[in-house]
Amino acid sequence: MKKLSLVLIGMGRIGKIHLNNILRHFPQVQISGVADRDYNPEQFAREYGSIPFSRDAKELVAKPEVDAVLICTPTSTHADMIRLALEHGKHIFCEKPVDLSLETTKQLVDQVQGSGIKMMLGFNRRFDPDFLHAQRQIKEGRIGGVQIVKITSRDPGLPPIEYIKHSGGLFMDMVIHDFDMARYIMQKEVKEVYARGRVLVDPKVGEAGDIDTALTTLIFEDDSYAVIDNSREAIYGYDQRLEIFGNKGMLQVENNLHNRNIVYDKQGIHQSLPLDFFMDRYAASYLNEMKFFIEALQNNQPIPVSGQDGLEAVVIATAAKWSVEKKRPVSIAEVKAIL
Repeated sequence: MKKLSLVLIGMGRIGKIHLNNILRHFPQVQISGVADRDYNPEQFAREYGSIPFSRDAKELVAKPEVDAVLICTPTSTHADMIRLALEHGKHIFCEKPVDLSLETTKQLVDQVQGSGIKMMLGFNRRFDPDFLHAQRQIKEGRIGGVQIVKITSRDPGLPPIEYIKHSGGLFMDMVIHDFDMARYIMQKEVKEVYARGRVLVDPKVGEAGDIDTALTTLIFEDDSYAVIDNSREAIYGYDQRLEIFGNKGMLQVENNLHNRNIVYDKQGIHQSLPLDFFMDRYAASYLNEMKFFIEALQNNQPIPVSGQDGLEAVVIATAAKWSVEKKRPVSIAEVKAIL
């Protein structure tokens, strides 16, 4: 079988994860080039040897042998990179979201759907082994019809305020993963969103025009619910839990801890804290999502997280933001009316 030729754009933390995973785990893939405007070429050569490197993404994407492009650049550049890949007829893997603008997201998703190009969005949490297993059990009817999903998603600490200023806001930057997870678990569409948000962690977040704490209720088309709570700071670590309640039982996914040892003594029962870095917590997820993408291209299978999935998540994030601003529930139809 011919090797799949990929070009990676963006050598930040996520880009390095994907590049190293491909080099270590996917011998059927050829990295035909890496592009980054700011990465030092000499340093790249020391780290990755003879892999072609360029500061110009266009130069690499235009290569005729390239099958697909991995877009791991900042969100503000995603739209331009997607257009570049479409111009040259390359399949696309893009970190979330497609764009901070709902209108631009819709335009690009429509372009991809009409092009014959496959595009996968980097909602990596779908590919966490425990979350994957939970979703399979739901499909098998293990807990019957799902009525309520509860998602807890709290980061160990605030990102830099400069990052927050350009992130698109809590719902678009952080909670968008949970909106996608809710749709993925329920396998249904959201019809209404009610969200409340506050600044409880650091006043500087409010000064930057954002919130750091939120509660969101999603109402699905069959009137079932998802309830999501988020905070930018959990002092005990990366808090990522899932509870799914159905008419035949309940399924829970607990936090990943530094270790599974439990100590019993006179003072009490003690165990380790949750992992405290997202790249540790979701290391297996990043590997799994790339496996699914590569196999979809090689076997001409459907993409597991499509551009439409990305659009729906952005619509829900927009509805949540409007809900906080308007202090009322917002229907998905209300948001889609502007498209």
